[in-house]
Amino acid sequence: MFFNAKIENEILHEVLNGLTKPDKELPSKFFYDSTGSVLFDQITRLPEYYLTRTEMNILEDNIEEIGGLLGEGTVLVELGSGSSRKIRLLLDHIPGLAAYIPIDISEKHLLNSVRQLSADYPDLEIVPVVTDYTRDFNLPRLNKPFDHIAAFYPGSTIGNFKPEEAKMFLGKIARLLGTNGGMIIGVDLKKDKDTLESAYNDSRGITARFNLNILNHINHLTGSDFRTGKFYHHAFYNESAGRIEMHLISKEIQNIRLNGTVINLKENDDITTEYSYKYTLKEFEELIDDFFEVRKVWTDNNQLFSVQYLRVKQNHI
Repeated sequence: MFFNAKIENEILHEVLNGLTKPDKELPSKFFYDSTGSVLFDQITRLPEYYLTRTEMNILEDNIEEIGGLLGEGTVLVELGSGSSRKIRLLLDHIPGLAAYIPIDISEKHLLNSVRQLSADYPDLEIVPVVTDYTRDFNLPRLNKPFDHIAAFYPGSTIGNFKPEEAKMFLGKIARLLGTNGGMIIGVDLKKDKDTLESAYNDSRGITARFNLNILNHINHLTGSDFRTGKFYHHAFYNESAGRIEMHLISKEIQNIRLNGTVINLKENDDITTEYSYKYTLKEFEELIDDFFEVRKVWTDNNQLFSVQYLRVKQNHI
């Protein structure tokens, strides 16, 4: 990955802050270096991991309606430059699309994606923004007039925020989108514990490798000296909190060095790497109610996953 100096300092501060808490944590956004991205692509193809294929099927089955609801003059903002297959569906089906603004923290990944899309959509204005979209940022100026802005936030990534954090984040996005703003968002739904836990504990151990690789990425970003062989993957569904939790458990006493700071770990100490909150449709509607209203919900036949179309509430911009 390539970052500017400001982003590098922010990353170091965020990692140190998480590892020096009593309950240690690493932000899940750091899963995605080149190795992590390859591993996650493998995860999405596993029989246990229903999320990606179910969301993709929902999008494909309803894309004409989705494109029509977003409508003429849309500026499409993608929060995290993700699956080319998903974004191409939208680019192909939004009538009179005004512009596309992909946002990602990884400059190399983002610019590679933009080069490919620009070649395939030569008449579309594509303006990438290299930033951490969970922090404050501004949208770039565009060359052509437009009617409104819509965000695309697939993959149930909203579930990685704690509910109060999700509210703050969605409030910021609502203000960014402004009048007549909308959002297409993927939201994973509550279901039986076995299905949820199987999705994060696959039989081939790929999710475990994905989880452990975050330590390699943190080493690369910050110069720390984590050794993946000294940890193991642990994921479970916390039913009372309504979330999957992913942790890395220390196998032994360790002293991790990071930019002059020593992180002390005892045997069986854990580092939280991801929360993935699951919602009922009613719970999610209540979560977003301060800033958005739900205009349309699409689900699969088994009610595993939802894709939702939200509109910004004008009195809360």
